[in-house]
Amino acid sequence: MESADSRTTTYTTLASGPDFRHELEIKRSRFITVLRRADSEETARDLVSALRREFHDARHHCSGFVLGPDRDIQRSNDDGEPSGTAGIPMLDAIIKRETAPGVTDLSDVSAVVVRYFGGILLGAGGLVRAYSESVSAALERAPLVRRSRLRICEASVPHTVAGRLEHDLRAAGFVMAETSYGARDTILRLAVPDDAEELAAATERVRSLTAGKAGLTPAGTEWIDVPLP
Repeated sequence: MESADSRTTTYTTLASGPDFRHELEIKRSRFITVLRRADSEETARDLVSALRREFHDARHHCSGFVLGPDRDIQRSNDDGEPSGTAGIPMLDAIIKRETAPGVTDLSDVSAVVVRYFGGILLGAGGLVRAYSESVSAALERAPLVRRSRLRICEASVPHTVAGRLEHDLRAAGFVMAETSYGARDTILRLAVPDDAEELAAATERVRSLTAGKAGLTPAGTEWIDVPLP
């Protein structure tokens, strides 16, 4: 869902890895929330299908997902709960989640809440609170990263010095993209803000660390995961 034409250049999402799970019990009903990082509707919907198979005896598998840097794709499903009491509150919990004070930019997140009915009716208001709280509690505990569209610059250096140079660049605070390897050289790829001063500073640092033997070559832009501060 990420596009070079997006108006947004950075947003927050789940860290790459296995699906994140969190469970709440509310008036004897079990609410099992599963979060998945998703970059397409297919990936988001696959989570629902997988959980229907895993929790085949559950009464409800409600869902909500938000996709794209601009969060322009938003879907929800109540899956048999009274209209508006499950999917929309789940979606709101994602959309309104603050990732920094005053910042609500969470995207590429698919959430499914599996409910096992405990025999006590919660009422419409109780359901809204339960589904919202379930997703909010999971998001509070889930690992998050910043996803930024950065300028990729390449430095070609001999294999013998690549490891040390990469270590020094990381220690200096540079974000490294995926490394590639040639017959004699290693291609280190730095991800830096698309700004002239930042690019100049990165180029100067590479030249300094290699005694002027290597420079940086621009290689387009990519979306890169950056750890949250």
